[in-house]
Amino acid sequence: MSSKCAVVDYGSGNVFSVMHALRSLGIEADLSRDPEHIVTADRVLLPGVGAFGRASQQLRSSGLDEAIGTFIETGRPFLGICVGMQLLMEEGYEFGTHPGMGIIPGTVDKIDIADDDGRRLRVPLIGWHALAPPPGQDAGIFRGTPLEGVRDGDAYYFVHSFAVRPANPSAVLATVTHAGQQVPAAIRKGNVIGVQFHPERSGEAGLALLDRFLKL
Repeated sequence: MSSKCAVVDYGSGNVFSVMHALRSLGIEADLSRDPEHIVTADRVLLPGVGAFGRASQQLRSSGLDEAIGTFIETGRPFLGICVGMQLLMEEGYEFGTHPGMGIIPGTVDKIDIADDDGRRLRVPLIGWHALAPPPGQDAGIFRGTPLEGVRDGDAYYFVHSFAVRPANPSAVLATVTHAGQQVPAAIRKGNVIGVQFHPERSGEAGLALLDRFLKL
């Protein structure tokens, strides 16, 4: 397994938790703002916390969005975490309309869930939740991705008020149940994987998922 793993440092990521998680797996990843270093890495992680618009602006102002796009074109493994997953989409609607990277067609919008009486239910979605294949799919959809090997009972830590809405439902790799409805928890397009939860804060199950990504 190559150890040349780059974590994109653009000012909006939960980078220290991610770096700590990688070190616990024996990986000395590089925290980098250098576009050339990112483009030539063997695999890249894009973490993210906070508002979509600010994260998008920081990514674009640094030129790292272009570096990420170039890296993805190489076919090497890429993982976006939380807002880092949301930035893969075309637009986000948090505090206005903001451009994403457009790697996966679709948008990012506020979670809008109501009960049977039409009453809006609580967001953000916070806490530990199990992953499930999208409706109509089985666990075979996880094959060849970091989600392969997810065990019954594994739970991952979520904290978000906005969720991705891929234009093509086949981009959804996994969902989480919130108030009886399905919210996308992971997406995929070729060598690109995005997870809405925080594997670096999800205990042994999260570390195992990161380890599987590092072995792709």
